[in-house]
Amino acid sequence: MRIYMQTLHAPEQPLRYYHLHLQPDLLGGWNLVRESGIQGARGQVTKEHFEDREAAERTLIKRRDMQLKRGYRVVFREGIPYESSN
Repeated sequence: MRIYMQTLHAPEQPLRYYHLHLQPDLLGGWNLVRESGIQGARGQVTKEHFEDREAAERTLIKRRDMQLKRGYRVVFREGIPYESSN
């Protein structure tokens, strides 16, 4: 499951990205990996661990919705249908 988002292009602002994806771990849990930063530069990576997939998916959707409210738009998604809360 993967979602890649970017801000809209504006000449005075650098293009920013926000990447969310879920990864299964070796012990049956799930990791939500978040990467964000300026396009073309090294980004910041954060990982959250979850015991079950449903909790990880809920958090992924919550994070996606937060970024949509901040002006990001979905550029690429894989593994889940797109649902906007707006």
